[in-house]
Amino acid sequence: MRKLIVPAFISLDGVMQAPGGPDEDSSDGFAHGGWVWPYFDDADGVMGGVFKRPFELLLGRRTCDIFAAYWPHVPEDAPHRDIADLFNGTVKHVATHHPETLAWHDSRALGKDIVGAVRELKRSDGPDLVTQGSSGLVHQLLATDLVDELLLLVFPVLLGRGKRLFDDRTRASAFRLAESKTSPKGVLTNRYVREGELRTGSFD
Repeated sequence: MRKLIVPAFISLDGVMQAPGGPDEDSSDGFAHGGWVWPYFDDADGVMGGVFKRPFELLLGRRTCDIFAAYWPHVPEDAPHRDIADLFNGTVKHVATHHPETLAWHDSRALGKDIVGAVRELKRSDGPDLVTQGSSGLVHQLLATDLVDELLLLVFPVLLGRGKRLFDDRTRASAFRLAESKTSPKGVLTNRYVREGELRTGSFD
C-alpha cells in the first residue's frame, strides 16, 4: 500500500500560503509571499530528501498551474534543476474541475470523487504519493484520515492570516514524532507518522 506524505512549510501560526515568492499566491489579499527565504538556506535539502525515493505528486489545481508555469522552464544550469527533472518526469494526480485543460506532461485528473480516487491510488501498486502546497486538497485528505506522514518545516514567523495547513474539518487522530531537528536559523523540522486513534484522559 502506498503512503501519502504531506510536506509543508508553515509559519508558527500554521499558515502555508505562498512561501516561495510574492507572486505565488496572493489570493484573499495575502501580502507576505516569500516568507521562507530569509531562513531557507538552513532548511534547504529537507524537502529534497522526500524526493530521494520514487514518488508521484498529488496536487490541487492552483498549485498544479503554478508548478506547470515554472518547473518545465527551469534552465539546465539552475540550482534546482534536479527537482525540476523529478517533477517534470513523474505522474501528477490533480484535483480539478477542468481535466481537459491539464497541459503539464503526465498530469492526470482525480475525477469528481477526489477522496475515493486517492483511496484507490493508495491501494494500488506504485510509489508514495506526495503533496505540495494544495491547502484545499490537503484539508480533504486530513478530514478523511488519508495522510500517513506529515513533514512540517516550521519557520519562526507569525503571518496573522492566510491559508492554513489545518482547518476545522481535520479528523482527530494521533501521530508519532519520528524525527526532529532545528536549523541554525531556527527552522524546526518535524516528521510525524500516523499512529492510531486519538487517546484522551483526565488529570483527576
